[in-house]
This record gives sequence, structure tokens and C-alpha cells, in this order.
Amino acid sequence: MRRSVERPQYVGLSEMRLTIQQDTLTPERFLELYRSVGWDAPGIDQVRVALANSTATFTAYAEPEPEPVGMVRLIGDGGMSFYIKDFAVVPSMQSQGVGAALLAALKRHVRSLIEPGWAVSLELISSQDAVGFYERHGFETRPNDWDGPGMFTMIHA
Repeated sequence: MRRSVERPQYVGLSEMRLTIQQDTLTPERFLELYRSVGWDAPGIDQVRVALANSTATFTAYAEPEPEPVGMVRLIGDGGMSFYIKDFAVVPSMQSQGVGAALLAALKRHVRSLIEPGWAVSLELISSQDAVGFYERHGFETRPNDWDGPGMFTMIHA
């Protein structure tokens, strides 16, 4: 289902018009945005499977440009835990409110999925450069006094 999740708004220093769309991210656009931040990209078939199994995707467009300027993918179990994955904003648009708008749309969506009174975990693994951004938006670093570090491993076929 394709839909716009936010009315266009003015953000950042350049007063750009930013639109966030939900579940419109194609594998080709995903790969463009993924590569724009210097990440080594998986193959398009792997991306196609990942997008099909995501809880939601959010794509940012800075009008009047037709090309997307950012994306974030949400995965989760719908009841206790959600995970932010593949959060990328093209370098020329970083620090202009694009990431904040994407994160706000994602958080609104998570709230719409859960029952009143529920609390769910929203987790991620941050790149070193983005730690401050996430802290400004309410995320805590790990390890902390009560929890161990975020960890991961890659499995290869």
C-alpha cells in the first residue's frame, strides 16, 4: 500500500519542502540511497526480500526534486520489539531535518501499531557519526549501567 504519511512541511535551514512516504521504497531506490552513504550494498534480490518482509519503510523527498533524499526501514514483531534498520540520508541533505522527519514518521507508525498502555522497545545499531543524532532523539547508548552493548554478527551462505 502506497501512502504519504506526512503533509509536506518546511524543515532545515534551506526551507525545503519535505515529504515522507510510507511503503513506496523500491529495491532500486533503496540501493541508490544505501550506496550514497558509502555502504557496501547487497544484491537487488536480497534487498527485494528484505523490503517485502519489513514492517514498514519510509522515504523522504525534498521537493521539487523527484529523487529521494533519505530512507529508513522498520522491522519488528509487532508486540514487544521494533528495530530501525538501513537509516540513510544522502550526505548533501544531512543536518537539515531529513533524519528527524523520517524518525518522527517511524515513531508515529510504531505507536499506531501497538495497543494503548503497551510499551515497546525501539532499537538500532548506530554508526559512530550518528550517535549524537540518536541521543538527541531519546535513544540511550549501550552499554550503560543496566545493560550490555548492542551486538551483531554477519552470517554468510
